[in-house]
Amino acid sequence: MKILLVEDNESIIKGLEFSLKENGYEVTVRKDVNSTIVFLEHNKVDFIILDVLLPDGNGFSLYQNQIQNKNIPTLFLTAKDEEEDIIKGLLMGAEDYITKPFSTKELLVRISKILLRFQNNIIKVKDITFDMEKMIVYKKGIEIELTSLELKLLHLLFLNIGKVVSRITILDNIWKWTGNEVDDHTITVYLKRIREKLKSNIIITIKGIGYRIDKDEK
Repeated sequence: MKILLVEDNESIIKGLEFSLKENGYEVTVRKDVNSTIVFLEHNKVDFIILDVLLPDGNGFSLYQNQIQNKNIPTLFLTAKDEEEDIIKGLLMGAEDYITKPFSTKELLVRISKILLRFQNNIIKVKDITFDMEKMIVYKKGIEIELTSLELKLLHLLFLNIGKVVSRITILDNIWKWTGNEVDDHTITVYLKRIREKLKSNIIITIKGIGYRIDKDEK
């Protein structure tokens, strides 16, 4: 599990690096905004611990402009303990916010819980990521615009990942969602539109039966 620690305080860096590695995490440290941006352009991480006050900029801006659309769970770590700042960070989409001074044990527990929740709610297949809690689909970190019905159909396939969802099941669900009766041709049209928007081959057609999305084995 790869964690990016964005922090400029040497004492905090030293302590957190040691504790995180002791708990099995692979840790990379960046001390400012610019080096973090460069790192994220060429590397993938599973979690970010982000200070708000950095030598060359603001952690809030860094998150909003460079991290938010990458769908990486982030915890703000900062001396700014005003309620307004905490609310601001959480409303941006960060998973948590902890103020300095802090308990390393508490931080580790929070990281573990966030990662567990995130892994259960986020399903990634090839270059497509589905946030099942927020009902948002991403392709390489960029949100894909789907209609409500398209999103529900894709969600149905992800809920049954690795299993065939029959055309009859899809027909029944469309009727429940919309109150409209549709035929086989309509299903074909809907799935074609979803595939075109995803620009991906993750949806497999099982001829005469239904559709399936397989787990990403990578």
